Amino acid sequence: MRTFVAPLLALSLASCQTLSGGVPVVAADPGLRALLFEDLTALEGSWDSTGPTEEPVTTTFEVTSAGTVVRERMMAGTDHEMTNMYSLDGNSLVMTHYCAGGNQPRMRAHALENGEVAFRFDHVNDLKSIDEVFMGKMTLRYIDEDHIEQHWKALRRGEVDHEMVITLKRQR
Repeated sequence: MRTFVAPLLALSLASCQTLSGGVPVVAADPGLRALLFEDLTALEGSWDSTGPTEEPVTTTFEVTSAGTVVRERMMAGTDHEMTNMYSLDGNSLVMTHYCAGGNQPRMRAHALENGEVAFRFDHVNDLKSIDEVFMGKMTLRYIDEDHIEQHWKALRRGEVDHEMVITLKRQR
């Protein structure tokens, strides 16, 4: 597994064009896109995860949609199962978290360095009130090919409400 380096923070919109109707189109760099996505696709498979509960649960990663999306099923098979969808948007890596709480925050990677991908809040769908909590930050830390951590921060009114760490170990 490759380690992210600071120069990959070239997640630029420098080549942005606009279609009629104001739809932005980013001229993407195929080499950069491959680098951004290769570590995520390497996660494919089943993982034992712990946190935020004491009980271990299974998380699965699946490469889908002709290799353009990575689907993560957190707490698979439980009442609190959630899905994260990772994809590319031009030269940017994005993740949508389909939360058991019923909202869908979208986060965009803003830093890729030292074996970590830091996702930050972009927008949230289906927030039912201004006081509702939603996931707004997640740092994915690659420890080695068989161990990763997710550092989540839930937001309320733009401020951190609570934090949790999920540790994952690849099933062999």
